[in-house]
Amino acid sequence: QVQLAESGGGLVQAGDSLTLSCAASGLTFSHYRTGWFRRVPGKEHEFVAGISAASFTTDYADFVKGRFTISRDNAKNTVYLRINSLKPEDTAVYYCATTTLLLATTWERYQYWGPGTQVTVSS
Repeated sequence: QVQLAESGGGLVQAGDSLTLSCAASGLTFSHYRTGWFRRVPGKEHEFVAGISAASFTTDYADFVKGRFTISRDNAKNTVYLRINSLKPEDTAVYYCATTTLLLATTWERYQYWGPGTQVTVSS
């Protein structure tokens, strides 16, 4: 059974930094592209960042503007999202997801998703 579990969210202040983690199990993690999405109530899942299976390529949403960094450690079956200079508009539930597709920037193109971790940024 495939499971993804995000952690590292919480209540932070604007300007702080945060690192989210996502631990995967039940799959050969090194074979999967992995991405991070976020969602606020009433809106669709928004692509944040993605990384290829072997970390050769990364891609980011335009709004990231250098504040977010995605990375992975296949030996630990874990993907990370580092967020610097947090803003109140970064408040959302953050999800990790995996796919066997080589390129995927929409929620529907991913095959497994975690339950999410809440990030709340106070001003």
